[in-house]
Amino acid sequence: MKFLDEAKVYIRSGDGGNGCVAFRREKYIEFGGPSGGNGGRGGDVIIEVADGLNTLIDYRYQQHFKAQKGTNGMGKDRHGANGKDIVLKVPVGTQILDEDRETLIHDFTKLGERFVLAEGGNGGFGNAHFKSSTNRAPRNANPGQEGEERWIWLRLKLIADAGLVGLPNAGKSTFLSVVSAAKPKIADYPFTTLHPQLGVVDVDGREFVLADIPGLIEGAHEGAGLGDRFLGHVERCRVLLHLVDATCEHAGKAYKTVRNELMAYAGELTEKVEIVALNKIDAVDADELKKQKDRLKRAAKKTPLLISGVAGTGVKEALRALVEVIGEAPVSEKAKGAAQAEPWAPQNV
Repeated sequence: MKFLDEAKVYIRSGDGGNGCVAFRREKYIEFGGPSGGNGGRGGDVIIEVADGLNTLIDYRYQQHFKAQKGTNGMGKDRHGANGKDIVLKVPVGTQILDEDRETLIHDFTKLGERFVLAEGGNGGFGNAHFKSSTNRAPRNANPGQEGEERWIWLRLKLIADAGLVGLPNAGKSTFLSVVSAAKPKIADYPFTTLHPQLGVVDVDGREFVLADIPGLIEGAHEGAGLGDRFLGHVERCRVLLHLVDATCEHAGKAYKTVRNELMAYAGELTEKVEIVALNKIDAVDADELKKQKDRLKRAAKKTPLLISGVAGTGVKEALRALVEVIGEAPVSEKAKGAAQAEPWAPQNV
């Protein structure tokens, strides 16, 4: 199963059933009066957060969803049955956006949460409804009300306690594979990670969920690379771990590139607590390491942690720094389950 975090869907609620014009016709009853029943109500379109879902991949293969129409009224005062609702199941963290992809309709953050996106049309009244003291034999009935229809976007934003950010090939996937049971694809070329990854991290008896997104490059917020698509997955994180490659040309410039993209995408991302770490310290000599550390310290205005995901140097300290920010709030079972689920495994491309 592949990861899909965005899908366009057409929904339509059911039309109401038509009212019926009918009269009672029985032997020995000369003036039976009106007996037309009302039409049934159309079905609603409901979005529900379901357990066990981690991706929107189901909506790649089916994009149209229509609720059932209400049944028409019938004679002998028989009212039409209501149409069945249609329920679209989505994972926790899904947002409903209007067709313009900007207007937020609803944001799902809790398991079992339901939202009526489109209400079904009301059923029409039969002629029995219009009987009065002055009109004993009405011959009119109402048609059913039409349902609502619209195109919407479903967008999934991962729910994790901490997020990994950095330039491509900064060692994020290696770090995640070392500290958790996640098995992301790892290679020595940029954009090895093409899909967000989740892992459950256990440090000093405390568990939290760590998210790794594809690397950011300059211009990511405008669509360059893969960053603009996945930056939303760190919006819900409480703390960011910013990894900078010690083997890059200039650690300070690399840090500022990512920070500028975070600010350009959404200003609130830059307000999150950030822990800065210089990664791959085992791949450079002592002099180069000191230069890169000083450059990063000037750019970040804080002393960076020195770590190596491969050698394990400083990894424990970085995790403890994350836990200190996350606090004692327990990791949700949903987030933990999502991180351990099979669908998050990397895909071969």
